[in-house]
Amino acid sequence: MRVLAEVHQCDGYPVNWPDRPDEWLSHASVWGAWVAELGSCVVGHVSLSRGGEGDLAPGLWSERNGTSKDLTAVVSRLFVAPQARGHGIGARLIGRAMEEARGRGLHPVLDVVASDTTAAALYERLGWERMATVEQRWSPSQLVSIHCYAAAS
Repeated sequence: MRVLAEVHQCDGYPVNWPDRPDEWLSHASVWGAWVAELGSCVVGHVSLSRGGEGDLAPGLWSERNGTSKDLTAVVSRLFVAPQARGHGIGARLIGRAMEEARGRGLHPVLDVVASDTTAAALYERLGWERMATVEQRWSPSQLVSIHCYAAAS
């Protein structure tokens, strides 16, 4: 949670700080979560889960492919400590989550806040396809633009 707090302070991720960051990291629908370490310090995190109520990418991917949302896996909660960036940690974490999704016979998808241009650039550099940009209401006073991505087939 220390690294998550550093990332939130530096980058504003997550956009809305969770009331219970420990529960946010270990959400109930998670199939797996992985951390990256440099030395003995945790410097990154990613999780893989089934799509939830607020996830847009599973529905878009299933509509495009004429299949069920149940054939997707959502890559989420990806972050890397500011001081550990530039070592390929984010790419390796995404790769691990993708490997798990594919091993389950599922297609990896994700949503990212459009204002997080660094994350979007990483996904695109790794060959993820932006399916759409959608406005999503997170609260009565918060409308957020979301990029929806699918991993390359």
